[in-house]
Amino acid sequence: MVWQRQHVLGLADFTPEEYQIVLQTSASFREVLTRRLPKVPTLQGKVVATLFFEASTRTRNSFELAAKRLSADVLNFAPGTSSLSKGETILDTARTFLAMGSDLLIIRHAQAGVPQQLAAEITRRGSPTGVLNAGDGLHEHPTQGLLDLFTLCAQLTPERPHLEALQGVKIAIVGDILHSRVARSDIYALVAAGAEVHLAGPPTLLPKEFAQLIPGHTLPIHWQLDSALEGSRFVITLRLQQERMSEYLLPSLREYHHFFGITQQRLRLCHPQVKLLHPGPVNRGVELSSEVMEDPDLNLIEQQVTHGVAVRMALLYLMGGGRIPT
Repeated sequence: MVWQRQHVLGLADFTPEEYQIVLQTSASFREVLTRRLPKVPTLQGKVVATLFFEASTRTRNSFELAAKRLSADVLNFAPGTSSLSKGETILDTARTFLAMGSDLLIIRHAQAGVPQQLAAEITRRGSPTGVLNAGDGLHEHPTQGLLDLFTLCAQLTPERPHLEALQGVKIAIVGDILHSRVARSDIYALVAAGAEVHLAGPPTLLPKEFAQLIPGHTLPIHWQLDSALEGSRFVITLRLQQERMSEYLLPSLREYHHFFGITQQRLRLCHPQVKLLHPGPVNRGVELSSEVMEDPDLNLIEQQVTHGVAVRMALLYLMGGGRIPT
């Protein structure tokens, strides 16, 4: 297997081989993170720039830690104190970081398509710098999709997480799917793994068009939660994206929790060994009850955070020219 991608902008066109490379490499870095000194020199001398034009805590810190664990030099960009306030364009900002010798640019932006535009410009210039999408608008969040995939596979096959582990496994994705870039990336990854993916949410947050998100594949849509949960081995809940809602799509948060909130009682409909995921941050008492949140035997949220560092290390390593572990 050979890694050939210069940029990672989304998962819609990922191949099964590429997913497997990421899983295999992430497993190696998961082991690195358990060492007394969880650091390797594989990206020593490389420059990783994090250009976050949108607020983020988990993703930004996870990427920064991943880069430092690989011994890379990290450049951070803060829009509030940058030359954007003086009229500089996003493309000009990216060119500045390229001129500083950045080998990898990690881009997060509230508008869909910005990472793609920067990658196209870099390709046009013939630069070897890679662009990694850390979330763009209502498009995708590929590293979250990959870390969710790794978390699920590692739960089923801990020693050697692999794509085939999810073949035929029922997984329910619940919540604000309309505004969620995580949902889109998760769907692409899980369908590629052969999982049985069900979508659930209120009609205003789950348009029927999502059933045809992947050409040639129909996703089951549920506007009532119970049918989606029945027999599910995993449940991925999504945060209500209130900051991205342009209209009043819900009567109230209390009503949302009443019909679509995940509780211990509702999870009795699922597989006896059901596990719960959430990309964070959680609106406690809205998407998840406090009882569910505090049950470490039920939710995999902390594992997702830990795996997020390993998966991002894997991508930075692969995009930085590292060899695929055997």
